[in-house]
Amino acid sequence: MPAPMPADISAAPANSFRRFAKPAAAVLTLALACCSPAPAPQPTPAPPQRPATAPPPPPIAVQLPTPENWMDAARTPGDWAYRGGASRSGAYYGEPGQGAVFAMLCDRPTRQVILSRAGQATGPVPVRILTETAERMVTAQPAAGATPTIEVTLPAGDRLLDAMALSKGRFAIGAAGLPTLYLPSWPEVTRVIEDCR
Repeated sequence: MPAPMPADISAAPANSFRRFAKPAAAVLTLALACCSPAPAPQPTPAPPQRPATAPPPPPIAVQLPTPENWMDAARTPGDWAYRGGASRSGAYYGEPGQGAVFAMLCDRPTRQVILSRAGQATGPVPVRILTETAERMVTAQPAAGATPTIEVTLPAGDRLLDAMALSKGRFAIGAAGLPTLYLPSWPEVTRVIEDCR
């Protein structure tokens, strides 16, 4: 006897496919969602580059050159020469025939001593005066004349003048932009100071 024929699938009611199709579609969607790669994280944009700006330069300090022990520095070449006058006297330091590199002038009517340093400047110049017992920063001004000079005026009673005259054999005059002068404390220095007192 022949075996019974299987039921025709096409004859199955359409709802039975629908009943299995919905859960199958949901499972397939879930499976695809789990297997799909996660979106790559977006790179964080780099902060905008600021243009490189140099830091402001440090304030310029006036450095006046002096050796470690300025009392041992070589004396500036030259000699002192004294010239007297009714209203003005002066002691001039320099080499013969080359003009004075430094002068101390007594202005008797005003009782002031003018320290004059050979050198050219367009404005105020810091000057350091060194002696054995005193040191002072002063400001020199350009002076008109045939030879360019810078000048500092001190009252005749200023104790710095005494320190220059009595310094242990020498004093120094340092001016920004000019070589330091190492000058002997000879009697001409004292004489000019006394002329104004």
